[in-house]
Amino acid sequence: MPGSGPHAGVRVMCGRFTLTTPAVELERRFLVDLQGRHVPRYNVAPGQEVLAVVAPARERRPARLVWGLIPPWAQEPRPGPINARAETAAVRPMFRQALRRRRCLIPADGFYEWLRREKARLPVFLRLREGEPFALAGLYERWDGPGGPRWTCCILTTRPNELVGQVHDRMPVILRRQWEAAWLDPQVPPEELAPVWEPFPAEAMEAYPVSPRVNSPRYDDPGCLAPAGPPLSRPGAGG
Repeated sequence: MPGSGPHAGVRVMCGRFTLTTPAVELERRFLVDLQGRHVPRYNVAPGQEVLAVVAPARERRPARLVWGLIPPWAQEPRPGPINARAETAAVRPMFRQALRRRRCLIPADGFYEWLRREKARLPVFLRLREGEPFALAGLYERWDGPGGPRWTCCILTTRPNELVGQVHDRMPVILRRQWEAAWLDPQVPPEELAPVWEPFPAEAMEAYPVSPRVNSPRYDDPGCLAPAGPPLSRPGAGG
């Protein structure tokens, strides 16, 4: 993934995303009270704080989590993984307890991936065709240390649909709206959530190259989304 930090040079999936939707729309969409406070984000990067929706007692509330999961048994709060493979999370010690007890929604309205062209890495922005916000399937954990608790998270990934597959061999798990309540409910066991891993339909998404500004997490402004080429062909669109 472009940029610096503990994940530099590692080709992860869903290593940057956006959340530019106004607070009032996010409140309506995700049934939480943000008290009107939300700063548009055009280039959310690992290690930064992200907005999440949690429901540990079946009541939705917003949370601010650091992107990079630190398990509670870690000796030190070192930056943890930003992604977890959905197909194996249930058996990985790093993720299995969170998958069972601490699932969350991570609101987004787009994400980035990098297309390799010879020696260049071209950023591509992917979103739903109508531009509406959606929920990424997240896991979160609490790590307790001398400085107090740290709440961190990661995003689950699955195999790509036909559109994302032009750019990467994985894609984030985008939850269908009918699965969001079950995903948040800790009473629903992970084995009943297998349909969640199915890739989001390619025909409901679009993708286009964007400005190389997004390569650096220092930039977090509308310029990151400036188109830099024609859209990628979409299955069934005749391209």
